[in-house]
Amino acid sequence: MDAQGLKTLINYYCQERYFHHVLLVASEGIKKYGNDPVFRFYHAYGTLMEGKTQEALREFETLKNKPDVSLCSLLALIYAHKMSPNPDREAILESDAKVKELRKGAEPRALYHAGLFLWHIGRHEKAREYIDRMIKMSDGSKEGQILRAWLDITRGKEPYTKRALRSFEEGLQNGNDIFALLGKAQCLEMRQNYLGALETMNQVIVNFPSFLPALVQKMKLQLALQDWDQAIEIVQRLMLQDKQNVEALRMLALYYLCREGDIEKAATTLENLENALDAMEPQNAQLFYKITIAFSRTCGRNQLILEKIQTLLERAFSLTPQQSEYATELGYLMLLQEKVKEAWKWYQIAINLEETSITAVIGCIRCQLIEGQLQEADQQLEFLSEIQQSFGKYAELIYLQAILAIKKNKRQEEVINLLNDALDTHFSQLQDLPFGIQYFEKLNPDFLLEIITEYLNYCPLQPASPGQPLSPLLKRCTSVLEAIVRTVPGLLQAVFLIAKVKYLSGDIEAAYNNLQHCLEHNSSYADAYLLMAQVYLSQDKFKLCSQSLELCLSYNFKVRENPLYHLIKAQSQKKMGEIGEAIKTLHLAMSLPGVRKIEASSKYKNTEVDASHRLSIFLELVEVYCLNGEQSCCKAYEYMGYIMEKEQTYTDAALNYEMAWKHGNQTNPAIGYKLAFNYLKAKRYVDAIDICHQVLEAHPTYPKIRKDILDKARTSLRP
Repeated sequence: MDAQGLKTLINYYCQERYFHHVLLVASEGIKKYGNDPVFRFYHAYGTLMEGKTQEALREFETLKNKPDVSLCSLLALIYAHKMSPNPDREAILESDAKVKELRKGAEPRALYHAGLFLWHIGRHEKAREYIDRMIKMSDGSKEGQILRAWLDITRGKEPYTKRALRSFEEGLQNGNDIFALLGKAQCLEMRQNYLGALETMNQVIVNFPSFLPALVQKMKLQLALQDWDQAIEIVQRLMLQDKQNVEALRMLALYYLCREGDIEKAATTLENLENALDAMEPQNAQLFYKITIAFSRTCGRNQLILEKIQTLLERAFSLTPQQSEYATELGYLMLLQEKVKEAWKWYQIAINLEETSITAVIGCIRCQLIEGQLQEADQQLEFLSEIQQSFGKYAELIYLQAILAIKKNKRQEEVINLLNDALDTHFSQLQDLPFGIQYFEKLNPDFLLEIITEYLNYCPLQPASPGQPLSPLLKRCTSVLEAIVRTVPGLLQAVFLIAKVKYLSGDIEAAYNNLQHCLEHNSSYADAYLLMAQVYLSQDKFKLCSQSLELCLSYNFKVRENPLYHLIKAQSQKKMGEIGEAIKTLHLAMSLPGVRKIEASSKYKNTEVDASHRLSIFLELVEVYCLNGEQSCCKAYEYMGYIMEKEQTYTDAALNYEMAWKHGNQTNPAIGYKLAFNYLKAKRYVDAIDICHQVLEAHPTYPKIRKDILDKARTSLRP
């Protein structure tokens, strides 16, 4: 590669912040073109950005008298001193004075390299001043105009992008300038003309075959066109030329995870990626951190993937322990692994590093909600809501308000409105974002699945009957899940939830097909077997239903602690006429924690689901008892009454206690007491008095009924 090609390669790696690559290319340039101080300058810059400040300062000092790089070397000295933990104020002032002096009589080349360096360190307006002056001095230098076009792109606004495209095209009139071709492709990509950008990138590949970043950019453009096959073909081409190409390995790992759902291959590729980073960018904390984001949000909380990316994140934090966003991300990773105390520790570290870190505070609130510290979470949420105008709407903040509302037993309407707002806010940030790695990060399927899970807790438990209108929540779940699966078809949790939504929507065939897909990709997916059992049950395929339940149990023995497992089994037994077995199964379900008695819920389980299953078990028990012709259905109705009473639906509780009283031949004083109590609560005072009399007639000394109920009912009847 010639000197110009190497310099463009350096510019590319500076913009991508691949600083060890900058060092390597600069070293190659020094070997080939030892007299060119530009390569020595970027060797010093690469050294600086790898944390070797003193070594870089010495290199810049030797270059500040070289005419072409004098200005940029002085600017770099100032930049390096400011990066130091204890900046040398005197040296900064001295270099600053020299910059002002040199700038007055600087030659165009010196101005150009100063502007180029300022662009690389993000001082775009200052860079523009230098380049505008350089263009004026050199009577419209093509090189200067191409760099100014790159500065226009950086502004990110359409009028500037249009002007930049025109400048790049003018710069290409007299031949293929690699820097101009890359700029043109960038402009076209920004305007979402991916085919045009692809065509331009092909020109780079044809004319500059050893310029590997062109293949990397082409790979990303193929992904923007959602053509995974072409993207992976380019990955293979890149790997033939560079086995440790970081971007190619990143794309391949993402492909295995998101497209194929192949966890083992994704994990192996992540290992290879870690090795490549160790070899090619060993000091690049930002890169170690950035690479993890897409994987943590698309891996479906898979332990193996989370362990791999945790290693990368810990490496990032060890390289730059003062960076709060790395600590925040480690906290998030701990939450994904349900390590709440570890998560809290990392979020606190992040807040100590940066008090104003909203993301870290939100992470702390998540921990508090999981740990049941509702008052503390409420105070933090209220504070953030008050200052929200200063930092804009956060979807996760609104979602946590919804979770708090659920835990405080707020009305369903309030919860649903908050979940809707969280979802709308989340999707608003995806507008005009091209399909690519950043899209995976921003889509954050893990967060969307959390919202869907909460929606489903408010959906009907049984499939919709033919002709019955579909729940609006199920419609919303369907549209979100389909968007996830279009982007991340390898995320089996999303496919499973689509199956669940289809089942509840009455589309049994679609539910079956999606479950088959899940089980083909993961034959030990216990939840999929459980839902498949429900599908078979709805189709009266009782033998297949039993087989699915057996497979579910074989892959997850803990499913015996799930009331739903026993409920499906009992329903299948009932339909096959095995009433005695169904009763045994339901009694087994009744013995589970939280079924017979309402108990505190687990940190990670939603009580709504448990309550719904409990209700279904009691209803089923009532039915099978009555089918068996037993008087024992009295007990089932009593349990039903108990549930309704705990949920403070006293009218419904009274109806169930009425049935228990009737089936018990009106002889059990405890049931009579409960019936009278719920009549009193439902303001049916006459009925309450009547039941009290019946109980006292048979049991004159029955405790409390006279004082607790009879006297209160009589008092309530008085005008």
